[in-house]
Amino acid sequence: MSYTADWESLSKYTVPQWYSSSRFGIFIHFGIYSVPAFGNEWYSRNMYIKGSKEYEHHIKTYGPHKDFGYKDFIPMFKAEKFNADEWIDLFVKAGAKYVVPVAEHHDGFQMYKSKLSKWNAYEMGPKVDYLGELKKSAEKRGMHFGASSHRIEHWFFMSKGREFESDINDSITKDSLYYPAMKEPEDHYNLYAEPTPTAEFMQDWLDRTKEIIDQYHPEVLYFDWWIQEACLKPYLREMAAYYYNEMEKIGKVGVINYKHDAFPFGVAVPDVERGQLATAQPFVWQTDTAIGRRSWCYIEDNDYKGPEEIICNLCDAVAKNGNMLLNVGPKSDGTISEEDKKTLLGIGEWLSKNGEAIYDSKPFRFAEEGPTKAAGGQFTDKKKIEYTPEDFRFTVAKGNIYVTALKCSESGEYVVRSLGIEKEAASSNGFSGIIKNISVLADGSSVAFERKEDGLHMKTDFRSDMPVVFKLEML
Repeated sequence: MSYTADWESLSKYTVPQWYSSSRFGIFIHFGIYSVPAFGNEWYSRNMYIKGSKEYEHHIKTYGPHKDFGYKDFIPMFKAEKFNADEWIDLFVKAGAKYVVPVAEHHDGFQMYKSKLSKWNAYEMGPKVDYLGELKKSAEKRGMHFGASSHRIEHWFFMSKGREFESDINDSITKDSLYYPAMKEPEDHYNLYAEPTPTAEFMQDWLDRTKEIIDQYHPEVLYFDWWIQEACLKPYLREMAAYYYNEMEKIGKVGVINYKHDAFPFGVAVPDVERGQLATAQPFVWQTDTAIGRRSWCYIEDNDYKGPEEIICNLCDAVAKNGNMLLNVGPKSDGTISEEDKKTLLGIGEWLSKNGEAIYDSKPFRFAEEGPTKAAGGQFTDKKKIEYTPEDFRFTVAKGNIYVTALKCSESGEYVVRSLGIEKEAASSNGFSGIIKNISVLADGSSVAFERKEDGLHMKTDFRSDMPVVFKLEML
């Protein structure tokens, strides 16, 4: 199939099987912002906002902005301990099937070898083709490789530096890291925000995206917000057609992740940032979230989520036909924090025993049961959701039903109300199948069970501080 740059042609797109089967990937925020390791990955913007904690921290730690600006962190960004093989080995142990490093963040610094700008990690800082190294290691281990672009927000991202004496001023040219630093919109979600990016800047965005496609052929191409702006639509259509056609040339089908209805439904895969969808969907979607609650990049005072919380979120997403892209924020020296490692390895240990309910799975007739609901929408992960032994998530695979109790019962007793005896076989509201056997997926131990009118009653000696998966084999 050859795509043309119009929505009708692009709507013929179909999500590849590998993506919907993978269910779990790793996101990586690593860049210049990892050096100050303060606030979050928006340090390059916030350090130029007078009165912000980043502004005060910057002056106290590095001096006035006119003498030490964001660009001056580049020589400090050495990534001297970066080892792509070690990173990928950790992600494989975590059970991830694909990896999506940030290729360029809002700060405009490219983490790959580029012919379009000298402000890249191959020519400056660590002097390493970070994307290229990760791609080589990932594919060697059988992982699918992706890349993310946050470039479009660079149009306004550094503009606050123009409001006082700093190294961002009217003297900056196209060759500057900061260019163009135009006025920031008052409403970031205004689809017609002024001043709109120039045709020259949008073409540069397209050219940079094509460069990533041409050089790395990422199987996932993730975009952050603001590409939904009305002025960018022609460029989105051209980019999508180019990407899908280029991937087709090498015998692959690419995946575009997007937010805020930037693309018409069915043209790419929608993404929910730091949140979930409230109900099961007939289409594949993705949640991207982070182990660190306060920041996507490494900061010294981050609040780290443990494996149990992430696993619950993963089970909830997969039951609703979603994937999870889980972010890790390495330190500026190229090492991954012990907190990140602990969580990743905990997830991997659970998936090594329970992955049958996650990978290659599909939604069941109903996705969930129980008193605790995950709020739908973005930015809902500020507090851990406290689930109960009555909260279940459902998936199907290999002819089996997998029922995941998001919290282990102290007594070992569970009642799944949705799977009780269905008196009327013709009813579409209940479950009339015949359960042949039930076991605990993690260790294969047999589970005593009885179906009653009030639900499926199960009893097991298995105990865990992680979600418990029951494998229901059908007659």
